[in-house]
Amino acid sequence: MEYLVILYYHYTNIDDLETFREEHQAFCNGNNLLGRIYIAKEGINGTLSGLKDDVYKYMDYLRSDERFKDIVFKIDEHYEHAFKKMHVRIKKELVNLSLEDDINPKKITGEYVEPKEFYKRMQEEDTIVIDARNDYEHAVGHFRGAIKPDIRNFRDLPNWIKNNKRLLENKKILTYCTGGVRCEKLSGWLKKEGFDDVGQLKGGIVSYGKDEIAKGQLWDGKCYVFDRRLTVPINRVEKVVVGKDHYDGSPCERYINCANPDCNEQILASVENEAKYLGGCSYECSIHPRNRYVMQNNMSKEEVNARLKQVFHFNENRATI
Repeated sequence: MEYLVILYYHYTNIDDLETFREEHQAFCNGNNLLGRIYIAKEGINGTLSGLKDDVYKYMDYLRSDERFKDIVFKIDEHYEHAFKKMHVRIKKELVNLSLEDDINPKKITGEYVEPKEFYKRMQEEDTIVIDARNDYEHAVGHFRGAIKPDIRNFRDLPNWIKNNKRLLENKKILTYCTGGVRCEKLSGWLKKEGFDDVGQLKGGIVSYGKDEIAKGQLWDGKCYVFDRRLTVPINRVEKVVVGKDHYDGSPCERYINCANPDCNEQILASVENEAKYLGGCSYECSIHPRNRYVMQNNMSKEEVNARLKQVFHFNENRATI
C-alpha cells in the first residue's frame, strides 16, 4: 500500500481566500496530489490521495499554518490514487444548511462524543440517533436503528426536524456523518433550537471504524465515501449487508453511476445487472444515445435491442422491468 487517502476539515477564519486557493492548488499540483478541497471564510474541508511521502508532506504543510495547527486527519491506506483530478474551490460555506442565521461551530456545537462512548450511548434508552447524510449514503450503510430523515439534501434537514420535532422531544440526541464536518453545524443548530442533550460522533464514521474499542460495532453495511472507492468497510466484528440492488432488490454494496451522462444517478447494482440493463437506471437511460456502457463495450444497435428485450416488458408503449 504505497498510497494514502486522507479526509479532514477544520473550522477557522480564512480571509485571503483567492491567495490561499492559488497557493494550495500549486502545492498540491507540485506534489502529485489528487482530490477535492473546499475552502470558505469559515475554514477548510478536503479529501485527497497521493504517495505516502507526498501526503505526509501535505499534512506538515497545512499544520505549519497557525490556523490549522490542530487539524485532525483521517488516514486510509490504498493501492492507487483515489481521485482523477485535483480541485481547490472556494465556497460560500463548507456545508450548506441554508440557514438565514448560519451556525458558527467555533461558538456553538454539540458535545464531541468519542467512538467508544458513542457505541455505549447508542444503546441507552431515550436516545435518538440521527443520520446527517444524504439518502444514497444511508442506503449502503448506517448505524443500526438510526433515523434517516426523508430528505434528499443536507440543507433540507432543519425543515424535516422542525416538522418532526415530536420524535426528538425529551430525547438524548446523537448525530453522525462521514467525517464530522456536517455534524458540527447540525448539532449546533439543534442546540440553538432548544435541544439540550446533543452529541456528535467525534471524527465521524471513518474514525468510529478504526477505534480499537468500538471496532465499528452496530454499523450495518459499508460507509459511502466521496472518491473512486465509493464505499469502505466499517464494522470489524460482523458483516451485515443493507444495500439493495436497484434492479432486483437483492443484497448489494456496489455503487455505479447511471450510464446516461445526463442522469448520472448513483445506484447500487451487481456486475451482472449492470450488464443486463446496460447501466441505465431506467429504460429511458438504458436507450440513451450516449449511454456510456454501450459505448465502452462497443455494442451494436442490434445487441442493445436484443439485451433490452430480455429484461424489459413492453406494455402499452411503456417499458418496465
